[in-house]
Amino acid sequence: MLKRTLSLAAASLLLLGTAQAQAASSGRDYISIVGSSTVYPFSTAVAEQFGKTSNFKTPKIESTGTGGGFKLFCAGDGVDTPDIANASRRIKQSEMETCGKNGVKEIVEIKVGYDGIVVANSKKAEQLQLTRKDLFLALAKEVPNPDDPAQLVANPYKTWKDINKDLPDTKIEVLGPPPTSGTRDAFVELVMEPGCAQFDSIKALEKSDKDKHKATCQTVREDGAYIEAGENDNLIVQKLDANSKAVGIFGYSFLDQNTDKLHGSVIEGSDPTFENIAEGKYSVSRPLFIYVKKAHVGVIPGINEFLAEFTSEAAWGQDGYLAEKGLIPAPKAEQEQYAQAAKELKPLVLE
Repeated sequence: MLKRTLSLAAASLLLLGTAQAQAASSGRDYISIVGSSTVYPFSTAVAEQFGKTSNFKTPKIESTGTGGGFKLFCAGDGVDTPDIANASRRIKQSEMETCGKNGVKEIVEIKVGYDGIVVANSKKAEQLQLTRKDLFLALAKEVPNPDDPAQLVANPYKTWKDINKDLPDTKIEVLGPPPTSGTRDAFVELVMEPGCAQFDSIKALEKSDKDKHKATCQTVREDGAYIEAGENDNLIVQKLDANSKAVGIFGYSFLDQNTDKLHGSVIEGSDPTFENIAEGKYSVSRPLFIYVKKAHVGVIPGINEFLAEFTSEAAWGQDGYLAEKGLIPAPKAEQEQYAQAAKELKPLVLE
């Protein structure tokens, strides 16, 4: 009789989908979220509010970096994989393909707002006035030879003053995110590539050698001037406070929470402020996302309700609690679009 009962239970599990069967057998009753360290504090704030005001357990969130989060998210659709991925850039086509190969067929994309990438330093030192050209010259692995701009050489610059006589005579020491970070991807796209484009000799490479052009514009130096500081942005803040000569790269929200210790560099005449980012005056800004595994909705308790909280006016609105934490709210039309996508669980199709 016991064997018959067990076989009936096994058969009923087989009738369920992969995620549902595993949920039934594992008993996971909380939402699992991984990904971007930039989105982490916003998701955490929503998770805490959700845990207090609903009958569901508070979601568990891990800061793995955007790239690392997508690897975990796309590993499969079983409940031993995350339900939601935080991302500080849009998912790549290659990541969508990896998801698909591993059975993650339907993904819901929700743009939750905007963020600026700041280049900040301790208030014990002077505020830097930088351009994206300055930052490219400070951080690229190869740059035009100062004596012969037509030739690329290993980055020779040691101090900020070497790059621009108006900058301080301070060693270039930049604490920044690793390659798995969406902040790193966005910094390359929004800072390194525009800075690179200001050199005619490098622009010429785009026609003659596309691979070389891409490598030149996107590769960060590895001689110690750029220090990969991991996915913990709070740790970078602590290091900058302890070392007034260093500069750090991270999301605006971390600057906003540490204005007593740090100031953000002025980039091409614009301070990294909430207002400047919201109005599009600050050039180094990017959208933030969460991605939801549709197959887990209705299997893992509370996903629909969590999304409703995240996309509520109380959370992501102009005066919502996420704005208080540094999230730049999206325009109203975008909020309506993505709130509807969350409600309908409309799967993403990349163009």
